[in-house]
Amino acid sequence: MKVAVIVFPGSNCDRDTQWALEHSGCKAELVWHTEGNLQGYGAVLVPGGFSYGDYLRAGALAKFSPIMAEVKRLANQGYPVVGICNGFQILTEAGLLPGALLANTNLHYTCKDVFLRVERTDLPFTSAYQPGQILQLPIAHGEGRYYADEATLHQLEEGRQVVFRYVEHQGHGGNPNGSLADIAGIVNQRGNVLGMMPHPERAVEDALGSVDGRGLFESLKRALEIVA
Repeated sequence: MKVAVIVFPGSNCDRDTQWALEHSGCKAELVWHTEGNLQGYGAVLVPGGFSYGDYLRAGALAKFSPIMAEVKRLANQGYPVVGICNGFQILTEAGLLPGALLANTNLHYTCKDVFLRVERTDLPFTSAYQPGQILQLPIAHGEGRYYADEATLHQLEEGRQVVFRYVEHQGHGGNPNGSLADIAGIVNQRGNVLGMMPHPERAVEDALGSVDGRGLFESLKRALEIVA
């Protein structure tokens, strides 16, 4: 089944995401944000970038794009939906994931490799990983500090909705932005909508310094094959 990669004005990781999907064996197409129909797609990727220049607040304008009604329809029907970096911000702004992404505690745009621990492997995005596996992935954001109120954080932990958590590894890494509970990625209660700040599409071949992002796209491919 095809995967839709949504393109907003200002997206800059759309083609990288499409390439990473195709490199992992998925069929992927770019879909402009004004389109109003995602019929025929088996999953949706909302890539990173700076939708609408992030001039108001990251993701705050993108949530009003016409395509988001279709993204919500597919999410509500149980189709896999992934938001990466700005895509994560858009999914929280659109109400598809709880919480918000605030400015990094250092108040700087931060671009570097970080380490994550895989907290769940029973999802359509993580089945190719091992429980507790440590991943090396890059981040590139100024508003990546995950925040939610205490009740929401409790629900996330109780519901096993934290999928990726920042960790130190061999003296490197750690929480790069001040995210609560070291959260780097979460899913909705149903487990079909994932948001994460690190960029797996930038870590899918040796020349990029890491192949640890490949598992996410390979997991999605497996999930789509089961549905097909």
